[in-house]
Amino acid sequence: MERKFNKQPKLHIKSGDTVLIIAGDEKGKKGKILSVDQAKRRAIVEGMNMVTKHIKPTATTPQGGIEKKEAPIHISNLKLVDPKTGDGTRIGRKRNEDGKLVRYSKKTGEVING
Repeated sequence: MERKFNKQPKLHIKSGDTVLIIAGDEKGKKGKILSVDQAKRRAIVEGMNMVTKHIKPTATTPQGGIEKKEAPIHISNLKLVDPKTGDGTRIGRKRNEDGKLVRYSKKTGEVING
């Protein structure tokens, strides 16, 4: 689905969704999406793809040190988790009885809230 104005295709995931990681070091693990960068087509998943970042001493952190934080994962490596089965699924979009566009699981046909 291409948009009229900003020409970026809609993403199949959004913040708060539970996703299954289908590629990379964290393959097979599930997590919750914390944020999505639409321009770069990447998402940060809670507790996944952890990287070590060295922090310089500053006024707020006088000690400095090493911090672990989540790094973004490309959305092509993520699959939405079906609310009914708990497995990964593809999604589709359809209009509900109110005329609003909703996402649904292609595996079970269940509407995905969010």
